[in-house]
Amino acid sequence: MTNYIDGFVLPIPKDRLDEYRRVVSAVANIWLEHGALAYREFIGDDLSLEGTRSFTDMVDAGETDAVIFGWIEFASREARELANAKVAADPRMPGLVGETDTGFDATTMAWGGFRPLLDPASA
Repeated sequence: MTNYIDGFVLPIPKDRLDEYRRVVSAVANIWLEHGALAYREFIGDDLSLEGTRSFTDMVDAGETDAVIFGWIEFASREARELANAKVAADPRMPGLVGETDTGFDATTMAWGGFRPLLDPASA
């Protein structure tokens, strides 16, 4: 159990989801080309459980926002560092991220790198 993930949660305006999906599909392929084992993003569907703080609250999403939860899986933290450096230097990224109107705002995103704690599938 050595895999490592980057996990993230962010709001995206619902009226920009189609453009966001288009861009993130291309971005996912770039991460995979540069060494990621998997790239997944999901849209919030059931985000309220009494007694807990919701992802909606965590990223201060409004009624017109969808909440996106995703992760990128790597073979190790070292593989993650290498892949992320390659992605950051990839000449396709500025055009995908900077020149489109997806509603993405990094300042509203919660992000972190995670090492394994428990994986019953590999036990």
